[in-house]
Amino acid sequence: MSVKVDTNTCIGCSACVGTCPVQALSMNNDKAKVDPAICVDCGACVGVCPVGALSL
Repeated sequence: MSVKVDTNTCIGCSACVGTCPVQALSMNNDKAKVDPAICVDCGACVGVCPVGALSL
């Protein structure tokens, strides 16, 4: 499993990208994108998303 991004909710602020301890998040077309091969499901990004676009 990995963090899921609701691209309809994501506002492209990239707050999550800098929070990820394993650099599993990036931006793609102004939306957050998770690399499931790297994501460790720590949830650090979930707490910083201002619009709740990320979930475990």
